[in-house]
Amino acid sequence: MSPRGGLDGDPKTGFLHEVKDAVSMRTALLVLGVLAVQLAFIASYIGAFHKPKPHEIPIAVAVAAPAAAAAADPAQAAALKKQLEAATDQAVERLKALPGKPLKPSASTSEANAIARIEDRGVDGALIVNPAGTEDKLLVASGAGASLSQALTEIMAKVEGAEKRTFKVVDVVPEADGDARGLSAFYLVVGWCVGGYLCASALAISAGAKPANPARAVIRLAAMAAYAVVAGLLGAVIAGPILNALPGSIMAFWGLGSLLVFAVGAITLAFQGLAGIVGIGLAILLVVVLGNPSAGGAYPYPLLPGFWRHLGPILPPGAGTFAARSIAYFKGNGAGGAFLTLAAWAVGAAAVALVMSLVRQDKKELEDLETAAEEQRS
Repeated sequence: MSPRGGLDGDPKTGFLHEVKDAVSMRTALLVLGVLAVQLAFIASYIGAFHKPKPHEIPIAVAVAAPAAAAAADPAQAAALKKQLEAATDQAVERLKALPGKPLKPSASTSEANAIARIEDRGVDGALIVNPAGTEDKLLVASGAGASLSQALTEIMAKVEGAEKRTFKVVDVVPEADGDARGLSAFYLVVGWCVGGYLCASALAISAGAKPANPARAVIRLAAMAAYAVVAGLLGAVIAGPILNALPGSIMAFWGLGSLLVFAVGAITLAFQGLAGIVGIGLAILLVVVLGNPSAGGAYPYPLLPGFWRHLGPILPPGAGTFAARSIAYFKGNGAGGAFLTLAAWAVGAAAVALVMSLVRQDKKELEDLETAAEEQRS
C-alpha cells in the first residue's frame, strides 16, 4: 500500500472505497436476504423434526364379534349388536380421554370396515378389540409412513399394558421392499420440486429476471409445461420400473409429477415477476424452507407441530407427497384433494405471472412515453 493511503497509491481507492465498490447496497441486501433464508431453513427443519409428538392420529375402533354370532337367532343377534356397539363406544371414549390427545378414535362396525377405511385413507390405523380374550389386534399401514405406524404401536403398547392386555400388529398396507421407511414418495416429490424451481429460474434469468412482455411470459410457461411433462415421466420411471422403489400406476405418477413440476415452476415465475431475482429466494422459502419439512415425509402430519401440520397439506410438497403415497399404496384413494391443491397453485401462479408481465409492459410503455416527451421538450 502506498503511503498516500490508496490500495494502488490513489486516496480515492482506499480500503473503504474498495469495499463500497465491491459490495453495493443491493448486494448487501441480497446477502442479508440469503442469511434470513438460511436461518429460516434451520429453524423450520429443526422446529418440525426435533420433537415429533402424536396429535389426534385418526384411528378406527371395532369390537370383534364372537365366532358363534352368525348362528344366533335374530333376537340374540340384535342384542349382541347392541352389546358390541356399546363396547365399541366405551373403547372409543377411553382412547379419546388419553392425555395430550394422541389419537382421534372413531367407531367402526367390524374389522373389515376398519380395513376399508384404512385403504380409503380415512384413518391411519385401527384397534380391533377381542372381547373374549386379552389379546387385541392393531392394524397399521406402513405405506402411509413407517414413523406413523411406529407411533401408533408405541401408544397402544402403553394403553394395552395399563389394562393388562396384549396386542398383535398387522400391517394391512405394507411399504414396498424397495421403499425403506416409506420415504421414496417424499424424495420423488422433492426431486420434482427442485426441477420445477430450477428450470423456471433458468428460463427467467437467462434473459432477465422480469418478463419483458406477455408473449415472453407465455413462452416461458409453455416451456415450463413441456419440461414438466418430461420430468414427470422420467421421475415416475426411475422410482418405478428402474429402482422398484414405488409400486402403483406409472401413468398416475406421470400425471402427478407433471402437475407438481409445473406448479412449482409457475410459482417461481410468478415470484420473479413480482420481485425480480429476489423471487427465486421467495420460491425457495415457500417450497423448500416451509414446504419440505411440513410435507409429511419423514414424519406424517399427525406427528408434526401445529404450524407445520396445518401448513403441509396446502403447499405443493405436502400435497405431492400425500398424492404419491396414495398412488403407490392406496390405489389413488384420497388423492383428489391433493391434485386439486396442486392444480390451484398451477393455475393461480401462472395467472400471476401473466398479469405481472402485463403490468411490466404497461409500465415500460409509460416510461417510454415520458422519455419521448422529455426529449421533445429539450
